[in-house]
Amino acid sequence: MEAYFDNSATTRVFDSVKDIVVKTMTEDYGNPSAKHRKGMEAERYVRQAAADIARTLKVRDKEILFTSGGTESNNMALIGTAMANQRAGKHIISTRIEHASVYKPLEYLEQQGFEVTYLSVDSQGHISLEELESAIRQDTILVSIMYVNNEVGAIEPVEQIASLVHGKNPSILFHVDAIQAYGKLAIRPKKQGIDLLSVSAHKIHGPKGVGFLYIDERVKIRPLLYGGGQQKDMRSGTENVPGIAGMGQAAREIYTDHQQKVEYITGLKDYMTDRMASLPGVTVNSRKGMESAPQIVSASFQGVRSEVLLHALEDKGIYVSSGSACSSNHPAISGTLKAIGVRQELLDSTLRFSFGVFNTKEEIDYCMEVLEELLPVLRKYHRG
Repeated sequence: MEAYFDNSATTRVFDSVKDIVVKTMTEDYGNPSAKHRKGMEAERYVRQAAADIARTLKVRDKEILFTSGGTESNNMALIGTAMANQRAGKHIISTRIEHASVYKPLEYLEQQGFEVTYLSVDSQGHISLEELESAIRQDTILVSIMYVNNEVGAIEPVEQIASLVHGKNPSILFHVDAIQAYGKLAIRPKKQGIDLLSVSAHKIHGPKGVGFLYIDERVKIRPLLYGGGQQKDMRSGTENVPGIAGMGQAAREIYTDHQQKVEYITGLKDYMTDRMASLPGVTVNSRKGMESAPQIVSASFQGVRSEVLLHALEDKGIYVSSGSACSSNHPAISGTLKAIGVRQELLDSTLRFSFGVFNTKEEIDYCMEVLEELLPVLRKYHRG
């Protein structure tokens, strides 16, 4: 049996996504900037995807900027707005549990003379609104806080954050990394006070290498890429039509019967959480129900190194993650686990199990059987 529990790293595409990607690569393969019929056909796919995505967020089509994925969306949001608004100030606020595609651009901005305040989180992974309020200064221009933490599934109170930030200073921009939230939660940027929102297609059963950045039409932002002036000069370069069309289809499909999908995945998460918590020497770091994201279970296994357990599970056809897959080439102890106060001896003994619409309870039962068999054996050979 095979059980793929690494959907927060990437997902299997929907069949409808595969079909539209193949069609735009083999039949409707024109360049959307071309003036002939083939070009206009390609442009229609781009416009349709923008309309479909905008509809899921209740925003305008023109506020959707297509990118190469979540990393570019985050870089564009942070660097583009910081550079465009630096005359108003050079202070930025973020958190200690952000993805590398947020904290690395912030490190770059610090090198360019910006100052970043990093908020702490509690044991649930949530920021303190009081700490945020006291961190806001006259020269604060940007607040960037993720919606759903990619390692433990903590959901930040984005609407309250936006209300607080804009209440203190309406000109401060609020950026949300929604890469683990889009497709799992109902997101309404206008209602929630979100100015910029980053999304990646391959987390919602769409293609890899494509994403989007929602940019409220009032936001002042500079492009990162210059050239032929595509996407109204905001991101030059020929649009990735197959990727964009596939992402539009994935957005349509994931938000069709959305509540049923969310309830199904949440049921899987809760079922695994209960089963996992009953195993000796296992600590679950995520919360049940809608107290955390519907798709993520983080668990620490006393006396077993995460990499050893990951490969032992892999040998049984079970695929999980030992952290953020995007940082797997640079293994290090998770800053998120440290920030939420996971005990020192468990920092290198934690795995993430993440679900999608294709997973089943039978796969979870199989995984639990394997863990019950493996853990005593691996602990027997564990040293220090």
